[in-house]
Amino acid sequence: MASSTAIALFTRDLRVHDNPTLNGAAESADRVLPVFVLDDTILDSAYLAPNRASFLIDALRDLDASLKQRGSGGLVMRRGDTAEEMAMLARETGADRVHVVGDWSRHAQGRARRLDKALSDIGVELLVHDETLVVVPPGAVAPDGKDHFAVFSPYHRRWSEQLRRPVLDAPARLASPDVRSGRIPSAGSLCEGRRAPHLPEGGESAGRRRMEGWVRSSVTSYAEHHDDLAGDDTSRLSAYLHFGCVSPLELLAIAGRSQGAQAFTRQLAWRDFNLQLLAVRPEIAVEDYRGREDRWRNDEDELTAWQEGRTGYPIVDAAMRQLLQEGWMHNRGRLIVGSFLTKTLYLDWRAGARHFLHHLVDGDIANNQLNWQWVAGTGTDSRPNRVLSPLRQAERFDPDGDYVRRYLPELAAVDGPAVHTPWKLPAELRETLDYPEPIVDLAEGRQRFLDARDR
Repeated sequence: MASSTAIALFTRDLRVHDNPTLNGAAESADRVLPVFVLDDTILDSAYLAPNRASFLIDALRDLDASLKQRGSGGLVMRRGDTAEEMAMLARETGADRVHVVGDWSRHAQGRARRLDKALSDIGVELLVHDETLVVVPPGAVAPDGKDHFAVFSPYHRRWSEQLRRPVLDAPARLASPDVRSGRIPSAGSLCEGRRAPHLPEGGESAGRRRMEGWVRSSVTSYAEHHDDLAGDDTSRLSAYLHFGCVSPLELLAIAGRSQGAQAFTRQLAWRDFNLQLLAVRPEIAVEDYRGREDRWRNDEDELTAWQEGRTGYPIVDAAMRQLLQEGWMHNRGRLIVGSFLTKTLYLDWRAGARHFLHHLVDGDIANNQLNWQWVAGTGTDSRPNRVLSPLRQAERFDPDGDYVRRYLPELAAVDGPAVHTPWKLPAELRETLDYPEPIVDLAEGRQRFLDARDR
């Protein structure tokens, strides 16, 4: 009797543990061909920036090793159009079905349509696993008569009530057909450009170490500590979640039910909430979800100062320097710098979103764009005109100035909370600091924004 073959097409699910896509392929056929396609559409876009390219290559190498440990020939690499490459592989191997993760960006939805057509034309079935990247897939919960929730709190209630599938073990053994494969490229050959000097290690192995260590040491105190900038005790799992190196469902399962775990679970719900918005309105990656008739200012000097961490407000600049150094930024820092750009400087949120997408290892269309829209007041925030004062934020979340001194070495000699207001230091000390004056008066910037929204 001839053996059957299924293809497991990896995209943003670069793991072997709790992967319904891989498990589905393994359960449906005698042999599984694991494939990753370097899609020309993504390679030619601004999305594949240097930091994410480095993380991606780490993740692919780690996945390849994990597959080989289970008896597979390893990850088959192809480059080109995903639909065309998969149709060719299905013909070559005689595969009768392809398993792929559900995803909901405009690119992912278009890829799924092209893939379905190319495979159906040759009699191959496409099976999409919507439960791989999320806890609750888009469309699984919706208000009566509507296609999505526009407010988080009622969404979170329904999300919390959903039955969840069991966490899946990694396949113990995987047999695969012998197929020609390209090599996993270097990150530099995939995407040129400067990389942050302190990037996290990519891949499932690193992600599981981080996940298990953080749950043991910190999840129970997450509710109290997650906004502490200097304490830096958040999970730092966002990049692993974005690339699917860690399962959000498994993470939720091992986090437990402590008060801290419940606060962390809420963040996973926000992730699913943003994705269900993008799934039904993919245009909001570049368009306002709720237009405010903003006439954003255009000031390249101010934008550059913000991007480089030279605004003269240390809490803003420290967060922006963290982004440049690590390809990551503390979530409280993201709120502070986002409010400063869009409301104090009144510059377009899309400029901030582009800068973040270029540098963030965890740069995710749903979370990045919609969190930017939330802080800009064009998204789902019920208080769209709120303005976060960087000075009050610094006082609350970096009271001793340790976070600022960590990322702004030019202010390392300034003791205590005085580091947040260097323009108030004695003139003789101020002259020794290589640090700019504030580029905007906070009160004037706030009033300018409010006046623009009120007109």
